Amino acid sequence: MPFLAEDEIKALGGLYEKGPDWAPNVVIDGALITGQNSASSEGVALAMLAAD
Repeated sequence: MPFLAEDEIKALGGLYEKGPDWAPNVVIDGALITGQNSASSEGVALAMLAAD
């Protein structure tokens, strides 16, 4: 890939959050729920079930 997603998000004024490598990290912003990696899948699923 010619660029890092992190760099593009920051360059376009977005907020980027990163947790420790290989650790679960879930970020919830309104209706947007994201996970950093596959270790985050359980946390993302739980957040989706809890979302209104």
